[in-house]
Amino acid sequence: MVNAVEQVRRRLVRASAALDQQNILYAVIGGNAVAAWVATVDEAAVRTTQDVDLLVRRGDLEAVRAALTAAGFVYRHAAGLDLFLDGAGASPRSGVHLAFANEFVKPGEPVANPDVTAATRLGPMNVLNLEALVAIKLTAYRDKDRTHLRDMIEVGLIDAAWVGRVPSVLSPRLKALLDSPGG
Repeated sequence: MVNAVEQVRRRLVRASAALDQQNILYAVIGGNAVAAWVATVDEAAVRTTQDVDLLVRRGDLEAVRAALTAAGFVYRHAAGLDLFLDGAGASPRSGVHLAFANEFVKPGEPVANPDVTAATRLGPMNVLNLEALVAIKLTAYRDKDRTHLRDMIEVGLIDAAWVGRVPSVLSPRLKALLDSPGG
């Protein structure tokens, strides 16, 4: 278990360093972004994740591909997803997955992804700022997204004042989570 968590961390740091080295704008999103923010308050409340999710601009895809390939990742485009495996035989489940800035992940979602400039440097990587991360999680609103939001509520990163800070279309979702933090 410890090895699996450490492999994700190494993959995250390696991918971030490769993009930093090439001056490619990006932001860590997903579970690793939540973990980075939660750790700023309470390291014991950090939840692990199995993959690395990065937000990049679609126009930078070829530069991202070159940088990550040079760092030892293997590019795949499958089922409409752009991802990088950590070696030829690696599982997509544990890869580096890309999301695109200023685009909708799925048709009909209430809010598009933010731009990569909505990032904060936390340690060795650019992490999506808290406001943009909360909006992404509220937009996707899957079970794991609600769990991530509850983690941030639990450590005090998000509170009732946030209902007015998120896009109004997302406010009811946040209010529901705040009203029933235990699920």
